[in-house]
Amino acid sequence: MTVKKVKRKPKKCTFRFLVFGVFSIVVISAVLGSISKVWINIYDKYREKEELENKLVLLKEDGETLSIDVEKLQDPEYIARYLREKYFYSTEGEYIIRLPQANSNK
Repeated sequence: MTVKKVKRKPKKCTFRFLVFGVFSIVVISAVLGSISKVWINIYDKYREKEELENKLVLLKEDGETLSIDVEKLQDPEYIARYLREKYFYSTEGEYIIRLPQANSNK
């Protein structure tokens, strides 16, 4: 029988693999870190977009309500009734009597 001799790799080659491995791990970690930062930024922008869309819907509803109020305020009869109710404005010969409001918690 013949005995096979196992050739050992020189230490220089092993050191080269070690340096390459560490360098590869550092590069991969840096790339994964920057990719995760980008994904976090995208997620934050997505959430901000949803919040702003909800706010836009509310502002559109408020705008519709305000445009209806503008139309109402163009009517002189509505203005007169509003002033009478809100600010107790009266015409000649009218008396304003303020009645206490009934409390339902008694």
